[in-house]
Amino acid sequence: MEAPLAAADVVVLDDVIEAAERLEPHLPRTPLHRLRTAGNRPVWLKAEHGQPTGSFKIRGALFAMLKLHDARALPGVVATSSGNHGRAVAHSATILKVAAIVVVPHSAPQVKVDALRALGAEVVVTDPDSLDAVAVDIRDRHGLALIGCDLPDVIAGQGTVGLELVAQCRELSTVYLPTGTGSLLAGTAVALKGLGGTTRVIGVEPELAADACESFRRGELTAWPVADTYRTVADGLRVPSLGHYAWPLVRRLADAMETVSETEITRAVRLLAESEGIVAEPSGAVACAAMLRGRSRDRGPVAAVMSGGNVSPAWHRSLLDSR
Repeated sequence: MEAPLAAADVVVLDDVIEAAERLEPHLPRTPLHRLRTAGNRPVWLKAEHGQPTGSFKIRGALFAMLKLHDARALPGVVATSSGNHGRAVAHSATILKVAAIVVVPHSAPQVKVDALRALGAEVVVTDPDSLDAVAVDIRDRHGLALIGCDLPDVIAGQGTVGLELVAQCRELSTVYLPTGTGSLLAGTAVALKGLGGTTRVIGVEPELAADACESFRRGELTAWPVADTYRTVADGLRVPSLGHYAWPLVRRLADAMETVSETEITRAVRLLAESEGIVAEPSGAVACAAMLRGRSRDRGPVAAVMSGGNVSPAWHRSLLDSR
C-alpha cells in the first residue's frame, strides 16, 4: 500500500470540520472522564472506548467510506488490521450495506477476530510481513476499495477527536495521543493547531515499537522491523512506521513524541480498571501512561485519549490477578 509522500497540508482544518458534520448522525460524542486518582489536578481521559466499535478507529473508517459511498465508488471494502481498524471498517460496511474483507496478522487477539466475524466480515489471516501484499491482491482480484489506516479522509475523521476536546475543555495545556500509523495524532494536531490554540500535542508509543519517535528525532520517516514492533503488549501499535500521509503532518504539527515501557503500559491498564472502573486495552492505555508520568510538569488541564477497550476478558482478568 505504497503512497507518494504527501505534502504537509494533505489534511486541513476544513477537512476535519467536514468529517465532524458527516459523522454526527452516526457516532456519539465521547465524554471526558476526570481521573479521580489525580486529586485536585484537572486530568482527563477522552473515552474513545465508548464508540460503537470500542475504539476511535470508527471515526476515520466511516468518514472515508461515506465519501466513497457518496461518489458511488464503494463496491465493497478490504482493509488490513490488528483488529480495531478492521472492526471499524466492518461496522461501517454494515451501515453502508457493502461486503468487507479484513486481513489480520496471525497474532491478532482472538477477541478482535471474533468481533470482525460477528459483524459479517470475511477474515483472512496471514503473516505480519504479508498484510499489505495480501490486501492489495484481494483489492485487485475483487475490485474492492482499499481502506487503509493512513488515508487523508481517515486522518480527517480521526481529527474530530480534537474538535471535541476543544469544545469540552478549552483550557487544555497538553493532549497525549497513542501513535501507530499516526492518523489519530496527525488528525488531532490538525484540528488543535488549526483552531489556533496553544495546546501541546504529544504522541506516545511503546518503547518496543518506537519507530515514530525515531522518525521524529531524525526528521525522516523511519521503519522498524516487524520482529521488533511485535514484541509489545500493545497489539494495536505494532506497526512498522508512521503512514506516508500522517508523517508530514506529525513532523510539522506534533510538539513532541514520547515512549512508555511495557511496565508503564500494564500499570496504566491496571490503574484504569481498579481506580476508575475503565477496561482499557494496552494500546488504549499508552497515552494515559505517559500523561500520568508527566503530569507534574504540565501546566493547566491535561488529557489523554483512551483510544480503545477491546481486550480479552481473560487477559484483562489475569493482569489484575497478577499482583
